[in-house]
Amino acid sequence: MERHKLSLASRERIALTVIAMAMLVLVGGLTRLQIIEHSELAARSENNRIRVVPVVPRRGQVYDREGRVIIDNRPSYTVSVIPAEEVAHQTLPNLAALIGLDTTEIRRRVRKNMVSRYQPSPVKKDVPFEVVAVLEEQYEKFPGASYHMERVRLYSAGLGGESFTGHVGEVSEEELVDKAQLRLRLGSMIGKKGLERRYDQLLRGSEGTAYIEVFASGQILGAYEGREGIDALPGADLTLTIDVDIQEACTAALDTFCCGAIVAMDPRSGEILGMTSYPSYDANIFSSVIPEDVWRGIMSDSAHPLLNRPLTGQYPPGSVTKLVTVGAGLEERIITENSTFKPCCGGYQFGNRVFHCWELSGHGLLTAVHAIEESCDIYMYQLGIKLGIDLLSHYYGLCGFGRPTGIDLPGEVAGLNPNSDYYDRRYGKRKWTKGLVLNNSIGQGEILVTPLQMAQFYCGLANGGVVYRPHIVKSISYPSGTVAAISPEKSFDLPFSESTLEVLIEGLRLVVEGEHGTARSLRNELYSIGGKTGTAQNPHGNEHALFVGVAPLEVPEIVVCAVVENAGHGSEVAAPVVGQVIERYMAKAMDLDSIVVVTTGDRE
Repeated sequence: MERHKLSLASRERIALTVIAMAMLVLVGGLTRLQIIEHSELAARSENNRIRVVPVVPRRGQVYDREGRVIIDNRPSYTVSVIPAEEVAHQTLPNLAALIGLDTTEIRRRVRKNMVSRYQPSPVKKDVPFEVVAVLEEQYEKFPGASYHMERVRLYSAGLGGESFTGHVGEVSEEELVDKAQLRLRLGSMIGKKGLERRYDQLLRGSEGTAYIEVFASGQILGAYEGREGIDALPGADLTLTIDVDIQEACTAALDTFCCGAIVAMDPRSGEILGMTSYPSYDANIFSSVIPEDVWRGIMSDSAHPLLNRPLTGQYPPGSVTKLVTVGAGLEERIITENSTFKPCCGGYQFGNRVFHCWELSGHGLLTAVHAIEESCDIYMYQLGIKLGIDLLSHYYGLCGFGRPTGIDLPGEVAGLNPNSDYYDRRYGKRKWTKGLVLNNSIGQGEILVTPLQMAQFYCGLANGGVVYRPHIVKSISYPSGTVAAISPEKSFDLPFSESTLEVLIEGLRLVVEGEHGTARSLRNELYSIGGKTGTAQNPHGNEHALFVGVAPLEVPEIVVCAVVENAGHGSEVAAPVVGQVIERYMAKAMDLDSIVVVTTGDRE
């Protein structure tokens, strides 16, 4: 009996000990959960029911000088996956069937775009609304999947303005590092080219943050009241100097040719009225995921549609820059307006080589202004020899060639303005002949210029020698309501006196109105026009055709430069192209439906 009592007491002690130990474990667990790991577990619980959603602001709109929309925004839906909420063997297979991606590709995109396991990782942009409807109605089949609406860029179709609009694209990992101070994230859209890149910070605005409460199943409950979101700040709007009517005329004037560029400017301010590079590309394709076959087609196109010809196309200017040669000769008093050289008989012998004129029958005895009118090469050869390579190069530089114009767009190139130092580096000292200046004097040889530089130079001629910096933005409208106008900025003065400018302008007039002018096809009775033709030799094919026109010549309002690649003579090809653009401008300025231009010109 006694042994039974001891055994019972022993069992009671053991039971009490077990209970005490269990209580200790329970209390310890509760202490760990509620005190030691409370913050971490509370945060994890919050993450399970709270989604952090970026609020992408409205990117600023872009308008032409008359308030017409050039770049707008359209709604677009992006599907994402929250890694922490994804259910194995359910979410990805169902989502793959819905959005047309295999599970391997979805996993790759989730890993690539993941910021944290509790934030949405984008897997497909610009999905149809039908996909969004399925995700909303059948949410239980897609745990961890979500969608959000954002605005993507919408560029005016058929405008041909990609040379200045550029486009946006998803930020790369390299750009995230370079632009760390801008608080970008994977998936952010930033400007990649053109004004979208140059004015990206203004256009993009400031991203906000929203907190959304969800059920464990992933269904959205609504806005989470426990944390205050951050409002997005919309981007600023831009009003451009571009005139849509002139821009459309520029694009239409080139659409029958292979390749080319047009720049139309107001010489009184440096404002770009129209600028096109042909062929171009549809900037809207960059607003979404570019199909691989489309991208391959763009990259393999021998016409190089991604080349921004007005800013980065480098061409020998041909006779378009003969005015620099004549202007330098007048300023250095090597010639006067009445000076003549040996008559042009179609050729000029220098050393053991004969340099030909474009007019093989010759032009005879000419003064400077008539040498411009008839674009005589022989006159320029003789003047170039007297100037020499370095002095001619000096004047090219003073006229803006060999350096960027400073336009408010990225990627502009300087071109090439060769001098004796350049030839020493290229050929070696005393291993080249001074006869190279003959080619430079007629805009051939090694000299390379951009269409924008040529337009800028002629703006200076048309504006009494004052050159304004080319610019594309006319004003900036901030979200606060403040509007900042962009004032014209003087860039430099041409190195020509008033008397020299008078000779050069008279030469431009005679090119169109003179008896032997090379662009007589542009004469009309309604307004005056001056200009200069050019035909530049091209080692890769037919000659490039060039022309720069100024109108109305007495009080110039517009300068238009056109380069048509592999097309032939400037008088036959580029002059009519420029004429179409000027005609559109003058018809609008004079409130006319159209202007009929007749007669034909000579070749040059």
